[in-house]
Amino acid sequence: MASVLIIDDDESFRMTLARMLIASGHAATTASDGLEGAKLFRANPADLVLVDMVMPHSGLMTIRVLRSQYPSLRVIAMSGGGSHRLDYARDLGAFRTLAKPFTPEQLAAAIADTLAAAPAPQCARDASNKS
Repeated sequence: MASVLIIDDDESFRMTLARMLIASGHAATTASDGLEGAKLFRANPADLVLVDMVMPHSGLMTIRVLRSQYPSLRVIAMSGGGSHRLDYARDLGAFRTLAKPFTPEQLAAAIADTLAAAPAPQCARDASNKS
């Protein structure tokens, strides 16, 4: 399956997402804010990034930075803070958005759609070109 980086400042939510992804056969790595998430991604690129919009080192900035460095990166933006943040995330290149709370089925569908749209190896090539 896919490697997924989860960037969210809510530890219990982040760990719940990681357990759900692992149970579905994915590999999951977690970060508590956008700065840590960007560092982790650069060190070990994931096939997909799930990023919260409202957190330290904002999700919008995280999407902007990562997508500028890795144009083929697939991002799913998450927010419980209103649809306008998700609209901005889409404008910055988030492939899908999820309004919190969402169901495991909605998460699985978003991940499947996102991965189907972009084969995982393309992002790894972007990362190797940045070295």
